[in-house]
This record gives sequence, C-alpha cells and structure tokens, in this order.
Amino acid sequence: MAHHLPVYQMKSSILHDGSRATVHPADVHGRFNHARRVVFGALLAVYLALPWIRLGGNPAVLLDLPGRRFYLLGRLFNAQDGFLLFFLLAGIGVSLILVTTILGRVWCGWACPQTVFLESVFRPIQRLIEGSREARMRREARPWDFDRAWRRALLWTVYLAISSALAHAFLGYFFPVRTLITMILGGPGAHPEAFLAVTIATGLIFFDVAWFREQLCLAICPYGRLQSAMTDPDTLVVGYDAKRGEPRGKAKGDGVGDCVDCNRCVVVCPTGIDIRHGLQLDCIACTQCIDACDEVMDKLHRPRGLIRYDSLKGLAHETRRFLRPRLFIYAAVITVWVVGLGLTLRRRVPFETNLLRLQGAPYILDGDAVRNQFNIHLVNKRNARTVFRVEPEAAAVPGLQYVIPLRTVTLEPLAGTNLPIFVTMPRSSFHGDIPLRIRVSPEPAAEGEERVVTAPFLGPAN
Repeated sequence: MAHHLPVYQMKSSILHDGSRATVHPADVHGRFNHARRVVFGALLAVYLALPWIRLGGNPAVLLDLPGRRFYLLGRLFNAQDGFLLFFLLAGIGVSLILVTTILGRVWCGWACPQTVFLESVFRPIQRLIEGSREARMRREARPWDFDRAWRRALLWTVYLAISSALAHAFLGYFFPVRTLITMILGGPGAHPEAFLAVTIATGLIFFDVAWFREQLCLAICPYGRLQSAMTDPDTLVVGYDAKRGEPRGKAKGDGVGDCVDCNRCVVVCPTGIDIRHGLQLDCIACTQCIDACDEVMDKLHRPRGLIRYDSLKGLAHETRRFLRPRLFIYAAVITVWVVGLGLTLRRRVPFETNLLRLQGAPYILDGDAVRNQFNIHLVNKRNARTVFRVEPEAAAVPGLQYVIPLRTVTLEPLAGTNLPIFVTMPRSSFHGDIPLRIRVSPEPAAEGEERVVTAPFLGPAN
C-alpha cells in the first residue's frame, strides 16, 4: 500500500501572521559539528591575524582609503587600479554561483561571517551563561526576575565587549596595525571618524548577535532567495529521505518508516524549520539536523543518512548527474575570467605616466621660436623607492630642442610628481604638427617596463 507524505504545519522563525518566534536551538554533537568547529576556528584565526601578517615587507591585506593604496596578498595597488575590482567582483560572483550549483548553500553553513561568529563565539557564550535550550525557554516563559535579569545583563555585556573587539579587528583592514593601536590609545577625541566607525560596527554586530540573528538570513540577505535560480535537482543539499522515513511512527510500530517523529532535527535548527518538508528558503545547510538525526539512528541501531547531504534526485532514489550543461557554461565563464585577469595583470605597469600640455595657450611665440610647455605626470606603483629617468626620443626634425630640468627623479611607493618640459624650435622650421615622444623608464628597468608618452608639438599655421 502506497504511503503519502503527511501534511504538517510548516515550522519557521517567521510565523503565519508575520511575527517572529524566538529560536533556541538545542546543542548537537556529531561529525559535521566537529568539522564545522575546525573550519570556524581556522576562519576566525585568519580574520584576526590577517592584518598582522606581512608579505614581502608589506601588509597581507590593507585597504588604506585615505592614502589610496591597497595591499592584497602583499601586492600594492592604487586608485588607478580600480578597474581590477571588476575582475575581483566578477570572480567572486561566478565562483559563488558555481559552488552553489554543485554544493548548495555550503557558504551559508560553513563560511558566512554571520554563521562563523554566531555559532563559534556567541551561542557557546549564551549556553554558558543562560544554560541549555530547555533552561532558556523555561526562564523566558516566566516574568522577569532577578535570575533572568542578571544573566541577560551579563550576557549582553560580554556580547558588547566581543562585538567591540571584532569591530576593532575589522578596522585593522583599513589602518596599519601600529596606527590602529596608536589610535585606540589616543582615545575617541583624537580620531573621531574612526571612533564613529567602530561604534557603528560594534552596534550592528551586537544588534545582530543579541537579537536579529537568523532574521539577517531570512529578511535581508538576498543569497537565500537567489539559490532557487542557482540550484537544480542535481545540486547537493541537506535533505530528508521521505521514501525511507515515511510514514512516521513509533520505533517499534508496524508498517512505519525510519522517522520516529522525535523532532530532534527541528529543535537543533538555528532557523527553526522542519527539514522534512523539503528544500526551504530558511535552510542554511548548517548540517545540525544531520548530526541530530544520525544520533537518533545510532540509538535505534538504524542506518545513518535519513537526513543527509544529497541531491533532490538522490533523496528521491534517482541517479544524480554531476556533469550537466550549466556547469560547462560556468566553466567557460570562469576560463574567460581567468584569461582576462591574467592578461590584465600582465599588462599592468609598475608606474603610470602621462604627457600633459599646460593650461593656457597651446604654444608661445618667443621671437623667431615656437615654444610648447608640458608636464609629465609620474606615479610610482612599485612597492619600493624607485629612480625614474626621463629622456626625449630623437626626432628627424631640424631645430627641435628639449629642456628637461629634472632628467631623473626618485619617488617613494605610490608617490607622484609633475616634471616640467619645454620644447622649442625655429618658427621657420615648423610646417605642421610634430609628434613628440618622451621615454620614461625606472632604474633598473626590466624588459617591457619602459613607457613612451606622446603629444603633438603645435605652432602657428604658415
């Protein structure tokens, strides 16, 4: 006799009338929980340590907005490299789509900062101060008393301190660490803008972890809503094997599935959903329901995997395809991205230079001579102090003379300067616009690092 999936009231932290039900996830242990702890610890270590790490004498990551210099993995970039943001953002976007198509919302459950901070730092502190899920629910069910008040006050004090520490760590990505320490010791009055930024960041983190929590995933983050366009029946998701589990019943009942309807998968869910209702917007693929169900299956001496990582086809006991047309399309897009990024980085020069005509008259008549006046704008994009040499290229024009007051100039990293250049020639020798070519090269110059800037020499029509 065929059995059909019973209809249950959908569970979620958002109720039918739009109000919110407070979610108190229960503790859970298992292989996925242990693996996530290791991943969370590594990500936290990277987040806190990255501003302190130096590569090649430069910060590993530093976004110096006031100085318009940006260090990424030790490489130095300036505002003129802003076009590279296109490649960075495009690469992140395409990679996220590809990963989601293959592995579902693995980012949400394993690497999202919201998940990492909440599950590895703030929830353990809440369990330590306010107790288990059952203790928290009993305490919230009764009116405010001294026990509930002091625990909540202590919890929020600790939350505020940790939120401030995380906000200061985030500020370390925008100021050198030594500068940041000096700013902190100098007090709010010495650096009001930085103090305001840290205060806002602290407030946002505290608001999120103390109250908003899963609502950030459900009401603000667009990723969950976009996943329906990124996934397909072959995408790996966290799901419930309804064919094996239904109909639900007691462990020793006749004609029932493996699910004993203990609701353990529901009480451990950080968004309060029932995974047995299939793939849902609220699911962040945290795998806590897998560990909870496996624990129950172990006690009942039944095979694990009633809730598991699998595709929708796999959960329906159909064959899952890994290679499918959309993956080839994404692979082609990533290939184009990699090639474009490689060519762009290869064409990136260690300095920027332009030959600019001075404002005012395009030329000056000085007796029998015609004079043009220029500036060479030069920016050093190397990580080290560099000497640049400026030389005119020989032109097959009789009487053309260059006056370059500074033929060599030394620039600090990302420093810029303007070098004046005066070019004259006899008026009798001028018979139309003449192309000027100025060669600029660093010392020592590697192959392909020299640049030639050009501009027309102008004069009166004969």
